[in-house]
Amino acid sequence: MDAHSRGRADEIDPADQWVLNPRTGNYELRLDRSAGQSRQQAPAARPRRTTAPAPADSPVEAPVPGQRRRRAPEDTGGQVPSQSRRKRKQGASRKKKVLLWTGGTMAFVLVGGAAGAYALYNKLNGNLDVVDVVGKNTDAGFAKGQAFNVLLIGTDKRTGEGNAGYGDKNSPGHADTTILFHVSKDRTNATALSIPRDMKTDIPECESRQPDKSIKTIPGETDVRFNVSLGQDGRDPGCVMRTVEELTGVQVDHFMMADFNAVKEMTTAVGGVKVCVEKAVNDPKSHLKLPAGESVIKGEQALAFVRTRHSFGNESDLDRIKVQQQFLSSMIRQMKSDSTLTDPGKLYDLADAATNALTVDSGIGSLTKLQDLARELSSIDTKNIAFTTLPVIDNPAEKIRATVVPDPVKAPQLFAMLQSDTSLTEVKKKQQDAKNAQAALLKGTRSTAAEVRVDVYNGSGITGAAQSTINWLQNDQGVNRSTNKSNAPEQAAKTTLTYAPNQADQARKLADMMGLPATALKPGTHDAGEREPMTLVLGADFKGAGVPITGPAKAPKDLVKVEADKQVCAK
Repeated sequence: MDAHSRGRADEIDPADQWVLNPRTGNYELRLDRSAGQSRQQAPAARPRRTTAPAPADSPVEAPVPGQRRRRAPEDTGGQVPSQSRRKRKQGASRKKKVLLWTGGTMAFVLVGGAAGAYALYNKLNGNLDVVDVVGKNTDAGFAKGQAFNVLLIGTDKRTGEGNAGYGDKNSPGHADTTILFHVSKDRTNATALSIPRDMKTDIPECESRQPDKSIKTIPGETDVRFNVSLGQDGRDPGCVMRTVEELTGVQVDHFMMADFNAVKEMTTAVGGVKVCVEKAVNDPKSHLKLPAGESVIKGEQALAFVRTRHSFGNESDLDRIKVQQQFLSSMIRQMKSDSTLTDPGKLYDLADAATNALTVDSGIGSLTKLQDLARELSSIDTKNIAFTTLPVIDNPAEKIRATVVPDPVKAPQLFAMLQSDTSLTEVKKKQQDAKNAQAALLKGTRSTAAEVRVDVYNGSGITGAAQSTINWLQNDQGVNRSTNKSNAPEQAAKTTLTYAPNQADQARKLADMMGLPATALKPGTHDAGEREPMTLVLGADFKGAGVPITGPAKAPKDLVKVEADKQVCAK
């Protein structure tokens, strides 16, 4: 029976006791053996901060809450039972605590250990605030082989002590700092895309569940600042999700949101975050004071660091975003460091502070679901996590430049990279070799457009996609030997081009015209007849006749990015 079927504290057998094994540092389930044996007293639920951490080969693991692991009765002689000789050896990846981080004014850690007792699990689970996003299916889980996207929202709503100097007084909270966190389908890399709060965009109509549980339809707006996608007129995080989807063309699966207190509490729990500045800082508005070089900051000082607009660069929000990205990269490194992972007390403090700080969607609205998400992220090396900012230009409609708009050339290129799951960093050599082998299919001679023969099937789900493609191929590209074969037997997730070895030159020509990625090319093993056509099946990635299917292989020129494994000094 799992945790879902034993979700209430009153369903726990009182004979089940969680105890700390001093030999391993693990919390273990002690069952009442028999009436003839005396029951040992269970320790307090909160994990103790030990002087020495558990050995590296015995990590603190969190049992599934409420799950019994019954063993045959044995005489322990009043001693804590030793580890079973049949215990399976755990791999290196399981020896690391599962971590999750977020962005902007928030950072989040979930641990797979340090919270052994069910009561403690229940406490952490109860810390979370959950929002049911209207009209959005967030319960799909994390399918193997599929990329997913989490929207990280830092709101400037004033809550808690010491925050009066930040944000707008009496504001319901804006989308002050927003990061679209894209996780690749093979879980080797991630891209964190910061969206400037002062960027002009369109906000679509959205439905929001109000405090009284009613659903309010909020009209859309055009040409407004991005940050009003949250809070204004009753908009909830689901409205921010829809705004980002329309802006980027990327499906947003989940969101996490926190306010100013998150960065203060999380940095304190982790023991401080190392930052670097090129010159000494003394900002009277944010009260940030730092010497030149490296410093370790936490609490109020950490919040001042990520909030200051007058200490770095040209004092713009874009420069503040760069500083926040550097800060978050350092925080990720600290969370994954041995000094954090081997300290059960610190791990508990992190989990408690993080769950207290977070508001999430119902799809990840429990500690168990957040742990599932954290496991999806645990294998990503920090060197393959890249922070970047949506490319923008000054708003040409303003005489006094106060806002920005998406760069008409670079922004679509970056969006296309996210849509096609293209990494901003170099991934593992084995996977890169596979990509190079696939890309080799595009190398070689090309036929002329008039020589290309192709049958087009519509598997995109868009009515008329095959005919519009035929019209474009024949009228604009000169591919007169193309035929509309109507609907494919079933919808396809990706566009594919199947061809014979002796049609490779035709396939390359068509790939050039349509912007097909190398992965769309499916070569056969037997040559085709003289008049036999290739087969093109349009998939869900089809955006319109003449619109390239693939994203660019490389990031736009001059795109600034911060890789999470590197220390950068703010200037």
